[in-house]
Amino acid sequence: MTCSLAVVCALAAGTLLGPQEAPKADPGMPALQFVYEEVVTLDADQPVGETPQGRRNIVPITGGTFAGPRLKGRILPGGWDWQLANPGGCFTVQADYMIQTDDGVIINVHNTGTSCKASDGKQGALLTSPRFEAPKGKYDWLNGGVFVGTVEGAQVDGKRAVRIRFYQAQGALPTQR
Repeated sequence: MTCSLAVVCALAAGTLLGPQEAPKADPGMPALQFVYEEVVTLDADQPVGETPQGRRNIVPITGGTFAGPRLKGRILPGGWDWQLANPGGCFTVQADYMIQTDDGVIINVHNTGTSCKASDGKQGALLTSPRFEAPKGKYDWLNGGVFVGTVEGAQVDGKRAVRIRFYQAQGALPTQR
């Protein structure tokens, strides 16, 4: 599954630069390649309270599963999502957790992102910038490159969860002139 970064650019153009025509697809623009999807199960919120930056919250990660074309496995319990809702209407997540592939390799995932309310009061999409730390070997390809994540709410067996899809930016070929 490949999609153009034009979608991300269009989101940015609409929210950061005001209403404009979406950029036309550029054959030299990088594309996004699907890496994997995870469903992460969550425990009850642990409210921290108001801070000078906004309202803090911790969400413990209890487990889950993931699968993609090149890897699959489970989310290890014990991670967390450290959240901040600031007074200006932005919501920031910073999650840190471990995944274990079906062949036993443990990989650290550090995923951060921000979603802000638009002028109409609707919450914007939550796009993330994941970083992976994989041992050298079969999954070393996760240690480099640029990745983008999408986050949406989910449920597993009636319990709260999130569905996260990760994509890797693929360099485009130079355009011929």
